[in-house]
Amino acid sequence: MSLGRARSAAVAGVEGQMVEIEAFIGQGLPGVQLVGLADASLRESKDRVRAAITNSDRKWPDGRITLNLSPATVPKGGSNHDVAIALAVLAAKDLVATHHLDDTVFIGELALDGRIRGVRGVLPSVVAARAAGFARVVVPLVNVAEAALVPGVEVGGASTLREVIAWLAGERVLDTVCEVGVVAASPAVPDLADVVGQAEARYALEIAAAGAHHLFMTGPPGIGKTMLARRLPGILPALSETEQLEVTAIHSIAGTLPAGRPLITEPPFIAPHHSTSQTALVGGGTGMAKPGAVSRAHRGVLFLDECAELGVKALESLRTPLEDGETRVMRRDGVAVMPARFQLILSANPCPCAPASDIDCVCSAQVRRRYLGKLSGPLMDRVDIRVRMDPPGNTALMNPTGECSADVRARVSAARATARARWSEHGWQTNSEVPGSALRQRFRLTNAAIRPIELFLRDGRVTARGADRALRLAWTLADLGGLPQPTEDEVAQALLFRDRGYA
Repeated sequence: MSLGRARSAAVAGVEGQMVEIEAFIGQGLPGVQLVGLADASLRESKDRVRAAITNSDRKWPDGRITLNLSPATVPKGGSNHDVAIALAVLAAKDLVATHHLDDTVFIGELALDGRIRGVRGVLPSVVAARAAGFARVVVPLVNVAEAALVPGVEVGGASTLREVIAWLAGERVLDTVCEVGVVAASPAVPDLADVVGQAEARYALEIAAAGAHHLFMTGPPGIGKTMLARRLPGILPALSETEQLEVTAIHSIAGTLPAGRPLITEPPFIAPHHSTSQTALVGGGTGMAKPGAVSRAHRGVLFLDECAELGVKALESLRTPLEDGETRVMRRDGVAVMPARFQLILSANPCPCAPASDIDCVCSAQVRRRYLGKLSGPLMDRVDIRVRMDPPGNTALMNPTGECSADVRARVSAARATARARWSEHGWQTNSEVPGSALRQRFRLTNAAIRPIELFLRDGRVTARGADRALRLAWTLADLGGLPQPTEDEVAQALLFRDRGYA
């Protein structure tokens, strides 16, 4: 035959999409024509595939070869189509058995000597293959453990093109165990007991963890802001099975999946440098947009240290992810919609000189206002908790008595379980996800409980959005206190956490 077909998968945003690769060998001068909206890296695959086939003891067909990647309207890129392209060319020349080509998806990059190298985005590609009804997938051996996370699909791992050809001929069985062997343990998270003093900030961190609220900390350098933020993942509950697959798929596409850990089970902690760009923060790049820091922090923590040093555009780009739990990035090849439901932790010094004691500050009032002026009102209105940290006394430094992360995590897990039981039938998991309309109507508090919010609204001390966020925070305080619903005390405390000045 002069026409061969094989299946592969492309990744658009954070989702996989099936691709059918057709190879036709016709008359004319020898050459290869690749069609189907392929980018530069994919157009180069024809040279890799030709060398791999030749070095796998197969003859490259003579004649003019046309390669079509369907659907033709979907942009495609990367090197994960190499194996499928090679098999389609061999099938067109009857140089490979074809009875498994129709129900198998092939993913992998080819080296010039025929070796199959690992690629990004294997997990969402296998999920797409299962959704499309394919029975099996063949992936690089180093990606077997990642692909095997998807149930209902037979996974085979190959290290060379020769092995795939032999498997199609029924001469061997593909490996199903990743060559990494032992799965690496999750990195240890620092314990909260290491933080000396700062009882108010520790309590604020516990509240933020219990309700997935955003937190802003100010204070002089070296006071413990970064220490507290880095210990937040240690008091968060482990990810559910669905969340684990979501987070792992994002990190697989971004190429940040830890070596030896095919499945991410703990909330990720992402801390970009304060010089990071808007594209690196929310996602972007040429062609189809790639996940940024906000997506890599999905179901975890995004920590922006020295946030007052970030660019204004980068900070303002956080508004949509904070409100919607996703980010939409438009690029040449289309609009990528990526999940971005994270906890934002901000920290900043009170002024540029940032002395250990305020009495030694040499900044004028105008300089202090300008320094934190990058944090606009609309952005800060989306931050539920604001806390000012002061230096601990000598007694606290000499006699640390802080709780360990395990004790705090137990209370946080109990509070989250209470919230999940209350909201799960409506599709919400944490208090921070509940829409304000639901809190004001179906779950409206008593008139006495919401009296503080009415006073704050009347005085202009809180916006309508801020009132809704104060209600969410009040529900978290009630869950930590074991109350069936917030009272006036919880609502007032939630408003105080929002009302504090941060300059």
